[in-house]
Amino acid sequence: MKKLINDPRDVPMEVLEGFAAAYQSDYELVEGVKGIRKKNRGKGPAVVIGGGSGHEPMFAMFVGENLADAAACGNIFASPDPNTIVKTALSVENGNGILFLYGNYSGDRLNFDMASEILEDMGIQCRSIQVWDDVASAPKERIQDRRGIAGDVFVIKAAGAAAGAGKCLDEVYRIAQMARDNTFSVGTALSGGTIPGEKQAIFTLPDGEIEFGMGVHGEPGVKRMPVLTADATLDMMLDLLVKEAGLEAGDRVNCLINGLGSTTLAELYIMNRRLVKRMQELEIQVQDYDVNSYITCQEMAGVSLSVLKLNDELKDYMDMPCSSPHYTKERK
Repeated sequence: MKKLINDPRDVPMEVLEGFAAAYQSDYELVEGVKGIRKKNRGKGPAVVIGGGSGHEPMFAMFVGENLADAAACGNIFASPDPNTIVKTALSVENGNGILFLYGNYSGDRLNFDMASEILEDMGIQCRSIQVWDDVASAPKERIQDRRGIAGDVFVIKAAGAAAGAGKCLDEVYRIAQMARDNTFSVGTALSGGTIPGEKQAIFTLPDGEIEFGMGVHGEPGVKRMPVLTADATLDMMLDLLVKEAGLEAGDRVNCLINGLGSTTLAELYIMNRRLVKRMQELEIQVQDYDVNSYITCQEMAGVSLSVLKLNDELKDYMDMPCSSPHYTKERK
C-alpha cells in the first residue's frame, strides 16, 4: 500500500512533530513521549484526551481553546502507555485536577486507569470518562461494552467548554458524562484502511458489499449487505439512532456526519442533504449540522453518523466557541 511516510515505526511521532511545527505559536510537544499540549492553558481542571494514532485529526488535533489541554498518543491503533499518559497529564496539571477522556477500549481503560493511580498517589485528583457511543457494538443492557467512535467529538467539546467556563473537576466530569450518555453513533464501511508499513488492508469487502456497524479499527460490524445509495445508507443509520436515542418530535439534537478517511466531502454532503430532509420530516430540531472527517481509520472508505440529544445545559456548552486547527466553532 503506497503512503508518503518514512519509517512506519516513526509515523505517530513524526505526525506530532509536523503538527507542532505548523502551529508552534500555540502547541508544543511533551518531552520524551508522544504527547502534545497547549502552550497557554486556562486555570481550570486539565482535560487530557488520548488514544491510538491513525485516527487523525483525533486525538492530537482536538487540543485547543475550550477543547482538550493535551493529548497522549499511542502507536497506530494502540493505546498510549501509562508513562506517556502520566507525563502528558503532568505537563498541563495546575492543581485543579485532571479529567481523562478516551474511547472505550480495553487497552485504553487499562493504561489510563494505571496512569490515574500513579497520579492519585502523587496527590493529583483524577476523573475518567470512557466514550461508548457506538450503538452497533453492544445492546443497551451492555452499554458499557460499546465502543467509542465519532461521538468523542461531542464529549470533548462539552468537557473543554465546561473547563473553559471555569467549572471545577467534578462539574466538568458531570457535564462530560451527560454528553457521553446522550451521544449515539453508528458507522458503515465500504473498504478497509491500512496500518502504515503493512501490505494488506485491515479487512476487505467483496465488490458490491458494505459492512454496517463497522468500528474505527476495522472491528466487524453487525451485517454485510449490498451497496446502497447515499439516501438509503443515511436512512438506515438514522432510523437506528432515532430508536436508540428515543428521539421524538420536538427534541433538539446536534448531528455529525463523519468521514472515515477516504470518503469525499461530496459524498458526506450528499448524505447531509438527506439528513436535513429526514430531520425536518421527523420534526426533530437540529441545533448544528457538522460534516467533516474527524475520527478516521487511515484511508478507510465509509461514514458514521452521530447524534447528541440536547438539553438546555448541554446546548450552552455545545454553542460555546472553541478553536483548534482542525476543529473550530464560532458563537452563534
